[in-house]
Order: sequence, then structure tokens, then C-alpha cells
Amino acid sequence: MYVIRLPDGTLRVPQSVLLNPDEGTDEGRIIAQAYVEIGPDDPDYDRLLGQSLTEEELEEKRRGWREGDADLLRQFEEWKAGRDD
Repeated sequence: MYVIRLPDGTLRVPQSVLLNPDEGTDEGRIIAQAYVEIGPDDPDYDRLLGQSLTEEELEEKRRGWREGDADLLRQFEEWKAGRDD
């Protein structure tokens, strides 16, 4: 998950949550990842701003991953076909 910089300057910061209300058991255990929004008044804002991506930059990264996945799948299929011979 990435820190996302919104057009108004607000940052969406990933936050993980692990709650286990029944200590000693797995019952009631909640594990979640979500985003919280912070503004310039937050003490971590300046540090996180340097790591942030715009929504457009994040989409560009995702597009690159998808294209890379297609190339990797093609290479795997070629390798697998060579082993079947």
C-alpha cells in the first residue's frame, strides 16, 4: 500500500489494524488494512509527503505491473511449452 497524495494536499496513509478481543484465541480476531486521511497539521505529514504518489502516478505503476505480468506469463508459457516436448 502506498501513501496517496490527493489534489487538495490531503494524504491517504495506509494503516494496519490487528484486534484480538479474546486474548489467547483466534476467535474474534480482526486483521485489516485501510487508509486514513491526514492533513498538513499532522506531525507525520512532511515525512509522508516525500513518499506519496498522486492517484495518477499510482495508476501508472499499476499499469506497468499489469504489463509486466503479461510479459512474465508469456515467458512462463513458453518455458512450460518447452518442457512438455
